Amino acid sequence: MPSASIKKKISCSKKNLIEMVLDIEKYPEFVPWCLDGKINDKIDKGEVIEIKADLTIGKSFFRDTYKSFIIYKKLEDSIHVTNIDGPLKHLENKWFFRQDGDTSEVEFHVDFELKNKILNILMIKSFDLGLKKIADAFEKRANDLFH
Repeated sequence: MPSASIKKKISCSKKNLIEMVLDIEKYPEFVPWCLDGKINDKIDKGEVIEIKADLTIGKSFFRDTYKSFIIYKKLEDSIHVTNIDGPLKHLENKWFFRQDGDTSEVEFHVDFELKNKILNILMIKSFDLGLKKIADAFEKRANDLFH
């Protein structure tokens, strides 16, 4: 099961970064291989926001939609994502945000496994490159929006 972590410093507030990450319906505008994003349910419980969303991803012959459950913990400045349904056997990603002067430090951890064993092997081979492209896309989006 592939897993990785990436840490970046981005010149904007953590509040803006968190809002950008939670704006799932905008992902197709900037996230590689993301074809559609839809929020199905969003509940603000005060210190926690819970979201159920669909993300359609695709590349070449592969196109599928997975459902995810997102928990944003406001006091911890963290976002935790797990899969509910779709092509993923397992998905867990965590975002942590920390303000450092005029910049924010973002830490992202992901680990996943596809149900399809052949596609899973293909994904493992390109996982590091894909993660870097996605992280760079979020950084570029933040720079475009907040500068």
